Amino acid sequence: MVLYNFKKIQVVPTSKDFIDIVLSKTQRKTPTEIHKQYAIGRIRTFYMRKVKYTAQSYHEKLTQIIGDFPLLDDIHPFYADLINVLYDKDHYKLALGQLNTARNLIDNLSKDYLRLLKYGDSLYRCKQLKRASLGRMCTLMLKQGPSLQYLEQVRQHLARLPSIDPNTRTLLLTGYPNVGKSSFMNKLTRANVDVQPYAFTTKSLFVGHTDFKYNTWQVIDTPGILDHPLDERNTIEMQSITALAHLHSCVLFLIDISERCGYTIKQQVDLFFSIKALFLNKPLLVVLNKIDARRPEDVPEDDWKLIQSLADPARGGIGGTHLIPMSNLTEEGIAKVKDTACSILFEERVEKKLKSTRIEKEIHRLHLAQPQVRDKKVRAPCIPESVIAAARQADMDEESDYKKPTLTAAMMEMIEEHENDEKYAQGIIPIYDVNAWKKKYLLKNDEWKFDIVPEIINGQNIADFVDPDILKRLEELEMEEEAFLEELKNAEDDEESDLDEENEALYDEIQEKKHELRINHQIKDSSKPQLSKGRRGIDTKEMASHLKSMHHEDDEIGDIIQSVRDHSKSRISGKKRSRSASRSDSQAPTSQERGLSVNRSKSRQRSTTRIASPAPGEGFHDLAQKEKADKLDKRSRKKRNQDGRKGESDRHVYNLMPKHLFSGKRSGGTNDFR
Repeated sequence: MVLYNFKKIQVVPTSKDFIDIVLSKTQRKTPTEIHKQYAIGRIRTFYMRKVKYTAQSYHEKLTQIIGDFPLLDDIHPFYADLINVLYDKDHYKLALGQLNTARNLIDNLSKDYLRLLKYGDSLYRCKQLKRASLGRMCTLMLKQGPSLQYLEQVRQHLARLPSIDPNTRTLLLTGYPNVGKSSFMNKLTRANVDVQPYAFTTKSLFVGHTDFKYNTWQVIDTPGILDHPLDERNTIEMQSITALAHLHSCVLFLIDISERCGYTIKQQVDLFFSIKALFLNKPLLVVLNKIDARRPEDVPEDDWKLIQSLADPARGGIGGTHLIPMSNLTEEGIAKVKDTACSILFEERVEKKLKSTRIEKEIHRLHLAQPQVRDKKVRAPCIPESVIAAARQADMDEESDYKKPTLTAAMMEMIEEHENDEKYAQGIIPIYDVNAWKKKYLLKNDEWKFDIVPEIINGQNIADFVDPDILKRLEELEMEEEAFLEELKNAEDDEESDLDEENEALYDEIQEKKHELRINHQIKDSSKPQLSKGRRGIDTKEMASHLKSMHHEDDEIGDIIQSVRDHSKSRISGKKRSRSASRSDSQAPTSQERGLSVNRSKSRQRSTTRIASPAPGEGFHDLAQKEKADKLDKRSRKKRNQDGRKGESDRHVYNLMPKHLFSGKRSGGTNDFR
């Protein structure tokens, strides 16, 4: 888990950009028009608002910058010292302090000029006070130019720093330059650190991650360190010293036993003893790198004794130090170095947690119960007699006749998986085997499982004659089906009917017609919604054939077609439709027969829309009152509709003479109406 995310720090603008941002925002967010004829209270408020808004904008921007940058006293000591090494702690605090002072001065300026603006007696005086206050604020910000520029450089560099978690499991690589730290980092993690055959290729800290025992481990590659006093070390070396001093990790000190790095084994051992204080209370691993160029057996005896002294407390070394040879080129020993470093760090972290006060407070709440011997009496296991008898029966000869358990499909799959696992354990890859499948056959006699089944007998395929009676049974089924159909047919003929021959023939014809209509209905899918006949039209021949299918006489069909044609004409012309004499008897009664007047029936024919009777709750006494209210409503909307209004709330006034087209200087004079 990363403690700090320096990439979220916002960009720090320069002093000129800072002023432009604030003044443009003030111009956009505050009123811009004022006249001398306004009341003095309004003029004062106008300029006081500008001064107050400008000061507030400066305050918010400066507070954002100061709050984004980390405070050295509140962050982890590793990051505090790293910032001190990279950017100089005093300069960093001075820049933030100057911005804080500028913020307080701007607030005080705002208060002072707001107090003066309260007593401004004219527009000119208020305007000059506003100019003076904004000018002094901008002058203050111009003086903060170097501080803002320095903080922007710090922000850019902080954003490029690697995300290092000081509290997680960490492996720290250190040693002389060009001893193979970056190459080991690339082999151990997925990082891509630049590797070159010269010293100080790595100039900053690099972070990678590796996995060990289902945990993520942080690996840090540090720049090379030279053997000289602390005061003479440069910024690159001090980053390594800071990481060694503040990160609790497993330290991997790399030594080039081939001496191709440009430093002898004695110089590398001297470096170890000079920074030995940074290794105390930390797991330590000395890695003898580049064994592909020189084997440990080929190292001179004096140099080998110096290497051995690193793990000898009697000669100034650190007890418990592990010495492991390794080669980045051939990858020999890399896995061993990783496993050893992670294991000793893991054990050290667990031991440290067990020694913490929190464990001591909680350990008394745990109790491990263990059984104790009560007496010397022997208590043998109690096994039922039925179980013993079943076990004896299972051990008997296989030829004994006993009931075998029935294996289900799931049980067979489990047995197969178990057999495959046994083969995999033996290094055998299971393949398809016919005999393996034959073992799964459930037969009465297990000896039949591996019998060879012939495919062809007497020139015929045996698969076609598995059942010798199959043809006989098929013939019996066909005969039974024919007898059943014949019985059904005779039963229908034997049923008595009340119809004579003519009606029975007509009944059969109707049944066939129904069946035909049902089939046509399914084919055409006439259940879907269709247009009305008046809209899509109807053919006379189609209508006649349809009426014939309904058993109408020819004269009646002609009358029906004529009445339909007259009805369609009357709808088009608006005249009263005529009725055929043949169908006049079956029509509805006339308006006079229903007790309605002729005039009212005519008025109904003329008016297509009719007001409904008032419902309870509408507020009308009768229908006449509702019709009168409807007329008044239409009359009131008439003028609004003529004006093209969108509704009652439309108050738009269309200006027929826009001012920007009809005002200004006249061509023949000097009058100005702006």
